[in-house]
Amino acid sequence: MLFGTKAIDPVAAASDMANPAFLAASMLVERAPDIVEAINDMPAALAAAVLLQMPAEQAIEVLDQPGLDREPELIALMPRAAAASLLAGVSADRVADIFHHVKEPCCSELLDLLDADTRVNIQHLLAYPAGTAGSIMTTEFASVPSTYTVQQTLDYIRHVENSRETVYAIYVLNPLTDMLVQSITLRRLIMGDPDAPVLSVARPGKLISVQPLLHREDVARLISKYDLLAVPVVDQGRIIGIVTVDDVIDAIVQEDTEDAQKFGGMAAINQPYMEIGFWQMMTKRGGWLCALFLSEMLTASAMQGYEGELEKAIVLTLFIPLIMSSGGNSGSQATSLLIRALALRQLQLKDWWRVALREIPTGLALGAMLGLVGIVRITVWQYFGFYDYGEYWPLIALTVCAALIGIVMFGSLTGSMLPFILQRIGFDAASASAPFVATLVDVTGLVIYFSVASIILRGTLL
Repeated sequence: MLFGTKAIDPVAAASDMANPAFLAASMLVERAPDIVEAINDMPAALAAAVLLQMPAEQAIEVLDQPGLDREPELIALMPRAAAASLLAGVSADRVADIFHHVKEPCCSELLDLLDADTRVNIQHLLAYPAGTAGSIMTTEFASVPSTYTVQQTLDYIRHVENSRETVYAIYVLNPLTDMLVQSITLRRLIMGDPDAPVLSVARPGKLISVQPLLHREDVARLISKYDLLAVPVVDQGRIIGIVTVDDVIDAIVQEDTEDAQKFGGMAAINQPYMEIGFWQMMTKRGGWLCALFLSEMLTASAMQGYEGELEKAIVLTLFIPLIMSSGGNSGSQATSLLIRALALRQLQLKDWWRVALREIPTGLALGAMLGLVGIVRITVWQYFGFYDYGEYWPLIALTVCAALIGIVMFGSLTGSMLPFILQRIGFDAASASAPFVATLVDVTGLVIYFSVASIILRGTLL
C-alpha cells in the first residue's frame, strides 16, 4: 500500500516499494490507523525498517495502535537500542503485552535497556496473570492531592498531559496516606469554579474501582454498567493504574474471538488467520476433530444395536439424517443462548433449574412444530406419489413426529445444561462447542428414535 495518487514509472515504483526511507516519507502525513494497515501488509523485515525510518514520535504512535500485527516480531528485528528507545514512549500496558510474546534473550536485553522507572512498571505489569485488570491496566494516570483547587488541577493536567496515555479523569489522593479518595471526570473539572477545592466538583456517590486480580470480563462489565471511560485499579486503597475503555475493547475482541473459536469446535488461536502456521493449525483443529470423530463412532455403535429393526423397516433409515440434525440444531441453539447469558452474568450457576424448567416446554413445543412439518411432508409425498412408504405410512409419520418431539426436547435440555456443567467443574462454558453438543445429541437421538419406533411400529413393521 503506497499513499498518494501521483503516477510514477513502474520500475521506479518497484524500487521505491522496497525502500524503507521512501515508504516512511510517504506516510508522514497519514494517520496512525492507516499506517498500521500499510505496515501489516509488508514483510516483517521491511515493516521494521520502515518504523525505524519514521520520526520517533510517529513510530511510537503506530506501535501504540491495537490493530498492529506482529509487534513482538517487529521489535525483535530492530536493533536493541532503537527498539528500547521506541518502547520507552509506548504506553506501559502495550509494552507489557509485547513483552509477553517476545522470546528470550531479546526480552531481557530490551528490559535492561529501558530506564529504571519504565523497567519497574513493565515488570510490575508482567507479574499479573493474563486476563486480569492488572495485566491490561496502564500505570500512566493523572493524580493530585485533595488539597488542590480546580485551577491547580487543570494546570497540573496541562503540564503532564504529554506523559500520560489518557486523561479521562483525575484521581484525587489523600495527601498524607496517598490513598485514593475520589475520581473526577475532566468534564466536571472544566465546569467547576477555578478557586473551589477539587473535591467540590466530584460526583456524589461511591467511588468505583477494581482490584488488580479481577478478570478483564468483569472489568468490561463494570465499565459498561456505569458508562465509564476509565476505572482505577486499587490495591490496598492505593491506585496502581487505570483500565481505559480502549483496553477493555481490545480485551472484549480477544475474548469473543476465543469464545467463537471454541464454540466452533477448536482450540483458541490469538493470531491473524494468515499468520497461523500449518502445524499450529493442525494441532489446534486436529485434536478437536479427532475427539469429535471418536464420539461420532458411538453413533455407529448405536445403529448396530438396532440392526434388526433396520433390516425389518428399511424406511426408517430415510429419516435418520432429519432426526439427528434436528436434535443437534436445537442443542446448539440452546448452548449458544446459555453461553451468552452466562458470559453477560444474566444467569448464575444456581439458576440451572429455572433454565431447565424453561427449556423442557420450549423443546417440546419446538419438537411438536417440527413433528407436524414431518407428518405433512410424509402425507404429501405419499398422496402425490413422490414416494411410497407402504401401507403403514400413518404409523411411520406418527413415529417421526413423536421422535422429533423427544429428540428436540432432549437436545434443548442437554444444550442448555452443558454450559452449566462445564462452568461448575471449572471449564470455560464456551467449551460446550456446537459440534460437541451435536455429537452428543446424535447418539441419544438415535436411541430415542428407535425406541419410539419399536413402541409404535410393534406388530406391524417391527
